[in-house]
Amino acid sequence: MFERKTEPLLSPRNFVTRALRYAAFSLAVIGMSLFLGMVGYRVLADIGWVESFYNASMILTGMGPGLDIEALPFERRAGIQLFAGFYALYSGVVFLAASGLILSPVLHRFFHKMHLEMEGDS
Repeated sequence: MFERKTEPLLSPRNFVTRALRYAAFSLAVIGMSLFLGMVGYRVLADIGWVESFYNASMILTGMGPGLDIEALPFERRAGIQLFAGFYALYSGVVFLAASGLILSPVLHRFFHKMHLEMEGDS
């Protein structure tokens, strides 16, 4: 996946390509997660796509639910609350995983360069 500590540092051009590839994959995971949340809100809360986008993005970014549950019909509240809770737990994991994916090429390059410099000093 990444170069080993005995291999030379990746060229800047190849590093940027790798970082962009990881960022694109992270954005795809976030986009699929956002769509999943939108569909869940659309089906369970019976609200429009724009409002579903707003609620799913609020939970996905960790801002909390934007939907006023009390304004919805009583029969739907429990299902929406369960969905929102599970979606929030899922979103926390997705956020951490996406952050790790975006940062991993940068951190690997930093530690690899530091290791090469330490090895050159001795």
